[in-house]
Amino acid sequence: MPSIFAYQSSEVDWCESNFQHSELVAEFYNTFSNVTFFIFGPLMMFLMHPYAQKRSRYTYGICVLFMVIGLFSMYFHMTLSFLGQLLDEISILWLLASGYSIWMPRCYFPTFLRGNRTQFVCLVFITTMVSTFLSFLRPTVNAYALNSIAVHILYIVFQEYKKTNNKELRHLIEVSVVLWAFALTSWISDRFLCSFWQKINFFYLHSIWHVLISITFPYGMVTMALVDARYEMPDQTLKVRYWPRDTWPVGLPYVEISGDRKNC
Repeated sequence: MPSIFAYQSSEVDWCESNFQHSELVAEFYNTFSNVTFFIFGPLMMFLMHPYAQKRSRYTYGICVLFMVIGLFSMYFHMTLSFLGQLLDEISILWLLASGYSIWMPRCYFPTFLRGNRTQFVCLVFITTMVSTFLSFLRPTVNAYALNSIAVHILYIVFQEYKKTNNKELRHLIEVSVVLWAFALTSWISDRFLCSFWQKINFFYLHSIWHVLISITFPYGMVTMALVDARYEMPDQTLKVRYWPRDTWPVGLPYVEISGDRKNC
């Protein structure tokens, strides 16, 4: 039985040819496409600093976990090791759990919690711990299980889209869903249509997934911050801004907070 540290000890292999560009890197493009995680993670930590100070400093932890995912994904695709696979997938699981804990609106909590966020965080923590241990049992299905969580997130986003008249929030939701859909299409195509892509010598769809999902992260993060603010920060006005310039056709979204005391 190969060591969990050994190259290609994982049962998961992606469409890109192995060791084509380096004897040390199994999947060259899949490895280095993760550099976007190390660009957007620190940027979002900086841009969301005022929000984190007023709402929750755990927002910094979300950005750190995002960069950890990039690091573990690089390690996995560089080695295709079983350890790398688990580190990659478990870090994604904990990022999702952290996002649920911070931003899930209380109206979507299980009814027996009666809107108690502390109890909800405990429930999420226990569920995530159990899921972490289960991930060792059938590692080949972990990626599918993680992507299935998106169904629940999409449900929440759809419900909030129907509730709001906020044009900024609706725009962010639309862009986030479109980006995620393109990213997921790339992931599925690489996974299930590999023989076709190999015939035309195009092995980059999983790399494209990395880039698209890392771009989706800032949009999803700001979307959930705006949704959360409707419930948890009713006396604050959150304005969506874009880095580096609001006037540019593309940019990274973030929120700017200004006190807006509303009369009862």
